[in-house]
Amino acid sequence: MARGDFVDDFWAGVGVDLHLEPDSGEGRRAGLERALRDAVRGGRLAPGTRLPATRRLAAEVGISRNTVKAAYDQLVAEGYLTARQGSGTRVASLPSVAAEPPEAAARAREPRFDLRPGSPDVGAFPAAAWLRALRRAIATAPSPAYDYGDPRGRTELRTALSGYLGRARGVIAPPERIVITSGYVQGLALLTRVLEGARVGMEDPGLPFHREVVRRGGGDVVPVPVDERGVRAEELGDVRAVVVTPAHQYPTGVTLHPERRRALTDWARARGGLIVEDDYDGEFRYDRQPVGALQGMAPGEVVYLGTASKTLGPALRLGWMVLPPHLVDAVADAKLHSDHHTESIGQLALTELIDSHAYDRHVRACRLRYRRRRDLLVDRLGARRGVRGIAAGLHALVEVRDEEEVLARAEAEGLAVGRLGEHWHAPGAGRPQGLVVGYGTPRERVYPEALEVLAKVLDEA
Repeated sequence: MARGDFVDDFWAGVGVDLHLEPDSGEGRRAGLERALRDAVRGGRLAPGTRLPATRRLAAEVGISRNTVKAAYDQLVAEGYLTARQGSGTRVASLPSVAAEPPEAAARAREPRFDLRPGSPDVGAFPAAAWLRALRRAIATAPSPAYDYGDPRGRTELRTALSGYLGRARGVIAPPERIVITSGYVQGLALLTRVLEGARVGMEDPGLPFHREVVRRGGGDVVPVPVDERGVRAEELGDVRAVVVTPAHQYPTGVTLHPERRRALTDWARARGGLIVEDDYDGEFRYDRQPVGALQGMAPGEVVYLGTASKTLGPALRLGWMVLPPHLVDAVADAKLHSDHHTESIGQLALTELIDSHAYDRHVRACRLRYRRRRDLLVDRLGARRGVRGIAAGLHALVEVRDEEEVLARAEAEGLAVGRLGEHWHAPGAGRPQGLVVGYGTPRERVYPEALEVLAKVLDEA
Protein backbone atom coordinates (compact mmCIF):
# COMPACT_ATOMS: atom_id res chain seq x y z
CA MET A 1 0.00 0.00 0.00
CA ALA A 2 1.32 3.45 -0.92
CA ARG A 3 1.86 5.95 1.90
CA GLY A 4 -0.84 8.24 0.50
CA ASP A 5 -3.35 5.38 0.58
CA PHE A 6 -2.37 4.60 4.19
CA VAL A 7 -2.93 8.21 5.28
CA ASP A 8 -6.30 8.36 3.51
CA ASP A 9 -7.43 5.10 5.12
CA PHE A 10 -6.22 6.30 8.52
CA TRP A 11 -8.15 9.57 8.42
CA ALA A 12 -11.27 7.85 7.10
CA GLY A 13 -11.30 5.52 10.09
CA VAL A 14 -10.14 7.58 13.05
CA GLY A 15 -13.44 6.98 14.85
CA VAL A 16 -14.46 9.87 17.11
CA ASP A 17 -14.01 13.32 15.56
CA LEU A 18 -12.70 15.96 17.97
CA HIS A 19 -12.07 19.58 17.00
CA LEU A 20 -9.26 21.08 19.06
CA GLU A 21 -6.89 23.98 18.45
CA PRO A 22 -4.20 23.64 21.17
CA ASP A 23 -1.92 26.66 21.68
CA SER A 24 1.64 25.36 21.59
CA GLY A 25 3.03 28.69 22.81
CA GLU A 26 3.09 27.39 26.38
CA GLY A 27 4.21 23.92 25.39
CA ARG A 28 2.47 21.17 23.48
CA ARG A 29 1.26 19.24 26.50
CA ALA A 30 0.07 22.35 28.35
CA GLY A 31 -1.65 23.63 25.21
CA LEU A 32 -3.50 20.34 24.72
CA GLU A 33 -4.51 20.23 28.38
CA ARG A 34 -5.87 23.77 28.23
CA ALA A 35 -7.80 23.08 24.99
CA LEU A 36 -9.41 19.97 26.47
CA ARG A 37 -10.12 21.65 29.80
CA ASP A 38 -11.77 24.63 28.14
CA ALA A 39 -13.87 22.35 25.92
CA VAL A 40 -15.17 20.47 28.97
CA ARG A 41 -15.81 23.61 31.02
CA GLY A 42 -17.53 25.36 28.13
CA GLY A 43 -19.85 22.44 27.46
CA ARG A 44 -18.51 21.61 23.98
CA LEU A 45 -17.60 18.18 25.34
CA ALA A 46 -20.60 16.84 27.22
CA PRO A 47 -20.32 14.42 30.16
CA GLY A 48 -19.90 10.87 28.89
CA THR A 49 -18.35 11.88 25.56
CA ARG A 50 -15.72 9.36 24.53
CA LEU A 51 -12.40 10.90 23.48
CA PRO A 52 -10.21 9.54 20.67
CA ALA A 53 -7.53 7.00 21.51
CA THR A 54 -4.15 8.59 22.30
CA ARG A 55 -2.56 7.30 19.06
CA ARG A 56 -5.30 8.74 16.90
CA LEU A 57 -5.46 12.13 18.65
CA ALA A 58 -1.67 12.37 18.48
CA ALA A 59 -1.78 11.88 14.71
CA GLU A 60 -4.62 14.41 14.36
CA VAL A 61 -2.97 17.28 16.28
CA GLY A 62 0.58 16.42 15.23
CA ILE A 63 2.19 15.65 18.59
CA SER A 64 3.59 12.51 20.18
CA ARG A 65 1.40 9.81 21.65
CA ASN A 66 3.19 10.10 25.03
CA THR A 67 2.32 13.81 25.17
CA VAL A 68 -1.37 13.05 24.58
CA LYS A 69 -1.29 10.29 27.20
CA ALA A 70 0.30 12.64 29.74
CA ALA A 71 -2.36 15.29 29.04
CA TYR A 72 -5.14 12.72 29.47
CA ASP A 73 -3.60 11.48 32.74
CA GLN A 74 -3.39 15.05 34.10
CA LEU A 75 -7.04 15.78 33.30
CA VAL A 76 -8.10 12.46 34.85
CA ALA A 77 -6.26 13.51 38.01
CA GLU A 78 -8.04 16.88 37.95
CA GLY A 79 -11.44 15.20 37.58
CA TYR A 80 -12.22 16.43 34.06
CA LEU A 81 -11.87 12.98 32.48
CA THR A 82 -12.35 9.37 33.51
CA ALA A 83 -10.40 6.38 32.22
CA ARG A 84 -11.54 2.78 32.58
CA GLN A 85 -10.13 -0.36 31.07
CA GLY A 86 -12.22 -1.34 28.06
CA SER A 87 -14.29 1.83 27.86
CA GLY A 88 -11.59 4.33 26.93
CA THR A 89 -11.27 7.91 28.13
CA ARG A 90 -14.46 9.88 28.65
CA VAL A 91 -15.54 13.29 29.85
CA ALA A 92 -16.46 13.24 33.54
CA SER A 93 -19.65 14.68 35.04
CA LEU A 94 -18.71 17.95 36.70
CA PRO A 95 -20.64 19.45 39.64
CA SER A 96 -23.31 21.82 38.32
CA VAL A 97 -23.46 25.39 39.58
CA ALA A 98 -27.08 25.73 38.46
CA ALA A 99 -29.85 25.31 41.00
CA GLU A 100 -31.46 22.68 38.80
CA PRO A 101 -31.02 21.53 35.22
CA PRO A 102 -33.26 23.17 32.59
CA GLU A 103 -35.03 19.86 31.96
CA ALA A 104 -35.99 19.56 35.64
CA ALA A 105 -37.22 23.15 35.70
CA ALA A 106 -39.34 22.53 32.61
CA ARG A 107 -40.84 19.40 34.16
CA ALA A 108 -41.63 21.33 37.33
CA ARG A 109 -43.63 23.83 35.27
CA GLU A 110 -45.69 21.17 33.50
CA PRO A 111 -49.26 20.81 34.75
CA ARG A 112 -50.44 17.61 36.39
CA PHE A 113 -53.32 17.43 33.92
CA ASP A 114 -53.11 18.89 30.43
CA LEU A 115 -56.44 19.63 28.77
CA ARG A 116 -55.10 22.32 26.46
CA PRO A 117 -56.29 22.07 22.85
CA GLY A 118 -54.21 21.74 19.71
CA SER A 119 -52.53 18.36 19.92
CA PRO A 120 -53.57 14.75 19.32
CA ASP A 121 -52.79 11.79 21.53
CA VAL A 122 -49.17 11.39 20.43
CA GLY A 123 -48.93 8.26 22.57
CA ALA A 124 -51.15 6.59 19.98
CA PHE A 125 -48.67 7.22 17.17
CA PRO A 126 -48.62 4.03 15.02
CA ALA A 127 -44.92 3.40 15.53
CA ALA A 128 -44.94 -0.18 14.23
CA ALA A 129 -46.89 0.71 11.09
CA TRP A 130 -44.72 3.78 10.48
CA LEU A 131 -41.55 1.72 10.87
CA ARG A 132 -42.80 -0.85 8.36
CA ALA A 133 -43.72 1.91 5.94
CA LEU A 134 -40.34 3.56 6.44
CA ARG A 135 -38.49 0.33 5.79
CA ARG A 136 -40.44 -0.32 2.59
CA ALA A 137 -39.92 3.26 1.48
CA ILE A 138 -36.16 3.11 2.01
CA ALA A 139 -35.90 -0.32 0.40
CA THR A 140 -37.65 0.83 -2.77
CA ALA A 141 -36.66 4.51 -2.94
CA PRO A 142 -34.85 5.45 -6.15
CA SER A 143 -31.48 7.16 -5.78
CA PRO A 144 -32.86 10.62 -6.72
CA ALA A 145 -35.05 10.49 -3.59
CA TYR A 146 -31.93 11.30 -1.57
CA ASP A 147 -31.12 14.36 -3.69
CA TYR A 148 -32.73 17.79 -3.84
CA GLY A 149 -36.30 17.37 -5.01
CA ASP A 150 -39.28 19.03 -6.62
CA PRO A 151 -40.47 21.91 -4.38
CA ARG A 152 -44.02 20.61 -4.88
CA GLY A 153 -43.08 17.35 -3.16
CA ARG A 154 -42.62 13.73 -4.18
CA THR A 155 -44.85 12.57 -7.01
CA GLU A 156 -45.61 9.38 -5.09
CA LEU A 157 -47.12 11.22 -2.13
CA ARG A 158 -49.02 13.72 -4.26
CA THR A 159 -50.56 10.83 -6.18
CA ALA A 160 -51.48 8.95 -2.99
CA LEU A 161 -52.99 12.10 -1.46
CA SER A 162 -54.98 12.75 -4.62
CA GLY A 163 -56.81 9.46 -4.13
CA TYR A 164 -57.12 9.70 -0.35
CA LEU A 165 -58.42 13.27 -0.22
CA GLY A 166 -60.91 12.54 -2.97
CA ARG A 167 -62.49 9.55 -1.25
CA ALA A 168 -62.14 10.63 2.39
CA ARG A 169 -62.72 14.39 2.23
CA GLY A 170 -64.40 15.02 -1.13
CA VAL A 171 -61.48 17.15 -2.35
CA ILE A 172 -60.83 17.51 -6.07
CA ALA A 173 -57.07 17.09 -5.96
CA PRO A 174 -55.15 16.28 -9.15
CA PRO A 175 -51.52 15.50 -8.18
CA GLU A 176 -50.22 18.42 -10.25
CA ARG A 177 -52.20 20.83 -8.05
CA ILE A 178 -50.81 19.55 -4.75
CA VAL A 179 -47.81 21.09 -2.96
CA ILE A 180 -46.31 19.27 0.02
CA THR A 181 -45.32 21.47 2.97
CA SER A 182 -43.87 21.05 6.43
CA GLY A 183 -47.28 21.75 7.94
CA TYR A 184 -50.24 24.11 7.90
CA VAL A 185 -48.24 27.08 9.14
CA GLN A 186 -45.82 26.90 6.24
CA GLY A 187 -48.69 26.57 3.78
CA LEU A 188 -50.40 29.65 5.22
CA ALA A 189 -47.12 31.59 5.18
CA LEU A 190 -46.38 30.66 1.55
CA LEU A 191 -49.85 31.66 0.46
CA THR A 192 -49.64 34.99 2.29
CA ARG A 193 -46.35 35.72 0.56
CA VAL A 194 -47.89 34.97 -2.84
CA LEU A 195 -50.85 37.29 -2.11
CA GLU A 196 -48.37 40.14 -1.50
CA GLY A 197 -49.85 42.29 1.22
CA ALA A 198 -53.48 41.48 0.55
CA ARG A 199 -56.26 42.05 3.08
CA VAL A 200 -57.01 38.64 4.57
CA GLY A 201 -60.20 37.91 6.48
CA MET A 202 -59.76 35.62 9.48
CA GLU A 203 -62.40 34.17 11.76
CA ASP A 204 -63.16 35.98 15.01
CA PRO A 205 -62.59 34.20 17.33
CA GLY A 206 -59.67 32.31 15.85
CA LEU A 207 -56.14 31.17 16.61
CA PRO A 208 -53.90 34.19 17.40
CA PHE A 209 -50.79 32.42 16.13
CA HIS A 210 -52.27 32.04 12.66
CA ARG A 211 -53.10 35.74 12.58
CA GLU A 212 -49.49 36.49 13.40
CA VAL A 213 -48.29 34.19 10.60
CA VAL A 214 -50.35 36.22 8.11
CA ARG A 215 -49.11 39.54 9.51
CA ARG A 216 -45.48 38.49 9.37
CA GLY A 217 -46.01 37.39 5.79
CA GLY A 218 -47.13 40.90 4.91
CA GLY A 219 -50.88 40.33 5.03
CA ASP A 220 -53.39 42.76 6.52
CA VAL A 221 -55.61 40.79 8.92
CA VAL A 222 -59.32 41.67 8.97
CA PRO A 223 -61.59 40.03 11.63
CA VAL A 224 -64.70 38.31 10.32
CA PRO A 225 -67.32 37.43 12.99
CA VAL A 226 -68.34 33.83 13.70
CA ASP A 227 -71.75 32.88 15.12
CA GLU A 228 -73.64 29.62 15.70
CA ARG A 229 -73.75 29.00 11.93
CA GLY A 230 -70.08 29.69 11.30
CA VAL A 231 -68.27 32.57 9.64
CA ARG A 232 -70.54 35.42 8.51
CA ALA A 233 -69.80 35.70 4.80
CA GLU A 234 -71.89 38.86 4.45
CA GLU A 235 -69.29 40.74 6.53
CA LEU A 236 -66.24 39.93 4.40
CA GLY A 237 -66.05 43.43 2.96
CA ASP A 238 -63.22 44.08 0.52
CA VAL A 239 -60.83 41.32 1.61
CA ARG A 240 -58.83 39.48 -1.06
CA ALA A 241 -58.93 36.15 0.79
CA VAL A 242 -60.58 34.60 3.83
CA VAL A 243 -59.22 31.82 6.06
CA VAL A 244 -61.92 29.49 7.43
CA THR A 245 -62.28 26.24 9.40
CA PRO A 246 -65.57 24.92 7.95
CA ALA A 247 -65.64 21.37 9.31
CA HIS A 248 -65.05 22.33 12.97
CA GLN A 249 -64.49 26.00 13.62
CA TYR A 250 -61.61 26.77 15.94
CA PRO A 251 -62.24 27.44 18.79
CA THR A 252 -66.08 27.50 18.92
CA GLY A 253 -66.47 24.08 17.30
CA VAL A 254 -69.41 25.05 15.05
CA THR A 255 -69.78 23.51 11.60
CA LEU A 256 -70.24 25.94 8.73
CA HIS A 257 -73.93 25.92 7.76
CA PRO A 258 -74.76 24.89 4.15
CA GLU A 259 -76.19 28.34 3.42
CA ARG A 260 -72.98 29.96 4.63
CA ARG A 261 -70.98 27.57 2.44
CA ARG A 262 -72.92 28.68 -0.58
CA ALA A 263 -72.59 32.32 0.41
CA LEU A 264 -68.82 31.96 0.73
CA THR A 265 -68.36 30.30 -2.65
CA ASP A 266 -70.72 32.81 -4.29
CA TRP A 267 -68.64 35.64 -2.82
CA ALA A 268 -65.42 34.09 -4.14
CA ARG A 269 -66.80 33.66 -7.66
CA ALA A 270 -68.40 37.10 -7.82
CA ARG A 271 -65.46 39.04 -6.33
CA GLY A 272 -62.51 36.97 -7.54
CA GLY A 273 -61.82 36.19 -3.90
CA LEU A 274 -59.91 33.26 -2.46
CA ILE A 275 -61.12 30.91 0.28
CA VAL A 276 -58.41 29.25 2.37
CA GLU A 277 -59.81 26.09 3.97
CA ASP A 278 -58.04 24.85 7.09
CA ASP A 279 -59.22 21.23 7.39
CA TYR A 280 -57.18 20.58 10.52
CA ASP A 281 -59.34 17.83 12.05
CA GLY A 282 -61.88 17.02 9.33
CA GLU A 283 -61.41 13.26 9.68
CA PHE A 284 -62.76 13.23 13.23
CA ARG A 285 -66.56 13.40 13.00
CA TYR A 286 -68.46 11.37 15.60
CA ASP A 287 -72.24 11.49 15.26
CA ARG A 288 -72.61 11.16 11.50
CA GLN A 289 -70.53 10.96 8.35
CA PRO A 290 -67.75 13.56 8.14
CA VAL A 291 -68.75 16.82 6.50
CA GLY A 292 -67.05 17.04 3.12
CA ALA A 293 -64.47 19.69 2.42
CA LEU A 294 -65.66 23.06 1.15
CA GLN A 295 -63.10 22.77 -1.65
CA GLY A 296 -65.26 20.20 -3.44
CA MET A 297 -67.88 22.91 -4.07
CA ALA A 298 -65.47 25.40 -5.65
CA PRO A 299 -62.06 23.91 -6.51
CA GLY A 300 -61.14 26.96 -8.57
CA GLU A 301 -61.69 29.36 -5.66
CA VAL A 302 -60.57 27.33 -2.63
CA VAL A 303 -57.07 26.55 -1.35
CA TYR A 304 -57.35 23.39 0.74
CA LEU A 305 -54.80 22.85 3.53
CA GLY A 306 -54.44 19.64 5.50
CA THR A 307 -51.74 17.98 7.59
CA ALA A 308 -50.75 14.76 9.30
CA SER A 309 -50.31 16.68 12.57
CA LYS A 310 -53.67 15.69 14.08
CA THR A 311 -53.95 12.21 12.55
CA LEU A 312 -50.36 11.05 13.17
CA GLY A 313 -48.40 13.68 15.06
CA PRO A 314 -46.93 17.18 14.71
CA ALA A 315 -43.37 15.83 14.83
CA LEU A 316 -43.60 14.48 11.26
CA ARG A 317 -43.91 17.99 9.76
CA LEU A 318 -45.97 16.87 6.78
CA GLY A 319 -48.77 18.94 5.29
CA TRP A 320 -50.33 19.57 1.90
CA MET A 321 -51.97 22.30 -0.12
CA VAL A 322 -54.46 21.67 -2.93
CA LEU A 323 -54.37 24.80 -5.06
CA PRO A 324 -56.43 26.35 -7.83
CA PRO A 325 -54.48 26.02 -11.12
CA HIS A 326 -53.49 29.70 -11.28
CA LEU A 327 -51.66 29.54 -7.91
CA VAL A 328 -49.62 26.34 -8.31
CA ASP A 329 -46.52 27.83 -9.95
CA ALA A 330 -46.38 30.86 -7.66
CA VAL A 331 -46.70 28.76 -4.48
CA ALA A 332 -44.15 26.22 -5.75
CA ASP A 333 -41.71 29.07 -6.41
CA ALA A 334 -42.29 30.47 -2.92
CA LYS A 335 -41.69 27.00 -1.49
CA LEU A 336 -38.46 26.66 -3.49
CA HIS A 337 -37.13 29.89 -2.03
CA SER A 338 -38.34 29.06 1.46
CA ASP A 339 -36.72 25.69 2.16
CA HIS A 340 -36.32 24.17 -1.33
CA HIS A 341 -38.43 21.11 -0.55
CA THR A 342 -39.88 19.09 2.32
CA GLU A 343 -37.76 16.11 3.35
CA SER A 344 -38.37 13.16 1.05
CA ILE A 345 -38.11 9.97 3.09
CA GLY A 346 -41.02 10.88 5.36
CA GLN A 347 -43.08 11.64 2.27
CA LEU A 348 -42.36 8.18 0.88
CA ALA A 349 -43.21 6.55 4.21
CA LEU A 350 -46.56 8.38 4.34
CA THR A 351 -47.19 7.24 0.77
CA GLU A 352 -46.71 3.64 1.88
CA LEU A 353 -49.00 4.18 4.85
CA ILE A 354 -51.76 5.58 2.64
CA ASP A 355 -51.40 3.04 -0.18
CA SER A 356 -51.48 0.11 2.26
CA HIS A 357 -54.59 1.59 3.96
CA ALA A 358 -52.74 1.54 7.28
CA TYR A 359 -53.41 5.28 7.44
CA ASP A 360 -57.17 4.69 7.14
CA ARG A 361 -57.06 2.02 9.84
CA HIS A 362 -55.17 4.33 12.16
CA VAL A 363 -57.58 7.22 11.58
CA ARG A 364 -60.59 4.96 12.28
CA ALA A 365 -59.00 3.69 15.50
CA CYS A 366 -58.28 7.27 16.61
CA ARG A 367 -61.84 8.31 15.75
CA LEU A 368 -63.21 5.65 18.09
CA ARG A 369 -60.78 6.59 20.85
CA TYR A 370 -61.54 10.29 20.62
CA ARG A 371 -65.28 9.65 20.47
CA ARG A 372 -65.06 7.76 23.76
CA ARG A 373 -63.18 10.69 25.24
CA ARG A 374 -65.73 13.14 23.87
CA ASP A 375 -68.57 11.09 25.33
CA LEU A 376 -66.88 10.97 28.74
CA LEU A 377 -66.36 14.75 28.67
CA VAL A 378 -70.04 15.37 27.90
CA ASP A 379 -71.08 12.88 30.60
CA ARG A 380 -68.92 14.52 33.27
CA LEU A 381 -69.46 18.17 32.34
CA GLY A 382 -72.69 18.43 30.38
CA ALA A 383 -74.93 18.89 33.41
CA ARG A 384 -72.68 21.57 34.89
CA ARG A 385 -72.13 23.89 31.94
CA GLY A 386 -73.07 24.23 28.31
CA VAL A 387 -70.67 22.15 26.24
CA ARG A 388 -70.47 23.13 22.57
CA GLY A 389 -68.63 22.00 19.45
CA ILE A 390 -68.79 18.33 20.35
CA ALA A 391 -69.83 16.84 17.00
CA ALA A 392 -66.24 16.62 15.77
CA GLY A 393 -62.61 17.33 16.45
CA LEU A 394 -60.34 17.12 19.46
CA HIS A 395 -61.70 19.96 21.59
CA ALA A 396 -64.93 21.34 23.01
CA LEU A 397 -66.01 24.75 24.26
CA VAL A 398 -67.30 24.85 27.85
CA GLU A 399 -69.28 27.95 28.77
CA VAL A 400 -68.27 29.80 31.97
CA ARG A 401 -69.19 33.15 33.49
CA ASP A 402 -65.73 34.23 34.65
CA GLU A 403 -62.73 32.83 32.78
CA GLU A 404 -60.14 34.37 35.09
CA GLU A 405 -61.66 32.86 38.23
CA VAL A 406 -62.00 29.40 36.66
CA LEU A 407 -58.46 29.48 35.26
CA ALA A 408 -57.02 30.52 38.62
CA ARG A 409 -58.78 27.61 40.33
CA ALA A 410 -57.65 25.23 37.59
CA GLU A 411 -54.04 26.34 37.92
CA ALA A 412 -54.19 25.77 41.68
CA GLU A 413 -55.28 22.19 40.96
CA GLY A 414 -52.45 21.63 38.47
CA LEU A 415 -54.88 21.65 35.54
CA ALA A 416 -54.16 23.42 32.23
CA VAL A 417 -56.97 24.35 29.84
CA GLY A 418 -57.40 26.85 27.02
CA ARG A 419 -59.50 30.00 27.28
CA LEU A 420 -61.82 31.50 24.72
CA GLY A 421 -60.78 35.05 25.64
CA GLU A 422 -57.34 34.76 24.07
CA HIS A 423 -58.85 33.93 20.66
CA TRP A 424 -60.70 37.20 20.04
CA HIS A 425 -59.05 39.64 17.66
CA ALA A 426 -59.59 42.40 20.22
CA PRO A 427 -60.62 41.99 23.88
CA GLY A 428 -63.73 43.71 25.00
CA ALA A 429 -66.52 43.70 27.55
CA GLY A 430 -69.51 41.55 26.75
CA ARG A 431 -67.57 38.94 24.81
CA PRO A 432 -68.70 35.35 25.44
CA GLN A 433 -66.42 33.51 27.85
CA GLY A 434 -65.48 29.87 27.96
CA LEU A 435 -62.85 27.18 28.33
CA VAL A 436 -61.39 25.51 25.25
CA VAL A 437 -60.93 21.94 26.49
CA GLY A 438 -58.75 19.60 24.46
CA TYR A 439 -59.24 15.87 24.89
CA GLY A 440 -56.56 14.64 22.50
CA THR A 441 -53.50 15.43 24.61
CA PRO A 442 -53.97 13.53 27.92
CA ARG A 443 -52.75 9.98 28.31
CA GLU A 444 -55.58 7.46 28.40
CA ARG A 445 -55.07 6.50 32.04
CA VAL A 446 -55.10 10.06 33.41
CA TYR A 447 -57.91 11.47 31.27
CA PRO A 448 -60.81 10.48 33.60
CA GLU A 449 -59.03 11.99 36.59
CA ALA A 450 -58.36 15.19 34.62
CA LEU A 451 -62.08 15.50 33.91
CA GLU A 452 -62.90 14.98 37.58
CA VAL A 453 -60.57 17.81 38.50
CA LEU A 454 -62.14 20.03 35.83
CA ALA A 455 -65.63 19.19 37.10
CA LYS A 456 -64.56 20.11 40.63
CA VAL A 457 -63.14 23.42 39.41
CA LEU A 458 -66.37 24.24 37.57
CA ASP A 459 -68.49 23.35 40.60
CA GLU A 460 -66.48 25.67 42.84
CA ALA A 461 -66.38 28.60 40.42
